[in-house]
Amino acid sequence: MKIVVRIKLVPDTAAKVVVEDGQVTWGDAPLVINPWDEFAVEAALQLTEQHGGEVIALSVGEESSREALKHALAMGCNEAILVSDYVIDPDTQRTAKVLAAAVEKIGDVDLVIFGKQSIDGDNAVTGTQTARNLGWPSLTLVSAVPALDVDAKTIRIERAVEEGRQVVDGVLPAVLSIVKDYGEPRYPSFIGIRKASKAEIPVWSLEDLGIELPNVVVSWSEIMNPPQREVTNEIVQGDSVEETAAALADKLFAEKVL
Repeated sequence: MKIVVRIKLVPDTAAKVVVEDGQVTWGDAPLVINPWDEFAVEAALQLTEQHGGEVIALSVGEESSREALKHALAMGCNEAILVSDYVIDPDTQRTAKVLAAAVEKIGDVDLVIFGKQSIDGDNAVTGTQTARNLGWPSLTLVSAVPALDVDAKTIRIERAVEEGRQVVDGVLPAVLSIVKDYGEPRYPSFIGIRKASKAEIPVWSLEDLGIELPNVVVSWSEIMNPPQREVTNEIVQGDSVEETAAALADKLFAEKVL
């Protein structure tokens, strides 16, 4: 079985997001592997441990994306590939087209696994759009894979939905997006880190993929910081619980909260 995991480099979750001159910036915050992608890597590794096969980490972005790919290799991925002459932009459809072309170039792929979303764009649609470009089924919000038969090309997944769990049967090849319920991502091992540091990561261009992207790009016309609100706090006190509750109720009615 061959599994491709999409990896993205994003700002650290502790970064403070601001807008400067109409552009979103995270300042000098460090860049790390998208936390959701770690769950995707964990799912891929568990599936190959159960059914055999290999896991290939795939990233689309600048040269700095190598660091995220090395993290995936240190976790246990067998190979890593970078498509580097395409700069990630807000147009997820363009990104999905690049990812789909890379998957087709890799060839004989059974599963493409995404994290639920990326923490910078938060669109949560790139996986489904990649599936559409490939012509494969898209199975989203996957919390477990209770059954998988590579020879019969069938898969059964559990989806984490608000009402509980939804069981869905599908066919391979397919695209999955993974949620946290699947399992806590493993830590990179010392041996894995050493191996990743020496790994050669091939770099593909759009020419290598045999595609051209449309000149029209979907983007935000204007970005601004939300208006700041002044917040004040007041502690309501009373000689008893009843008096405190009554005073609080009076305040809420006065402010028209109730």
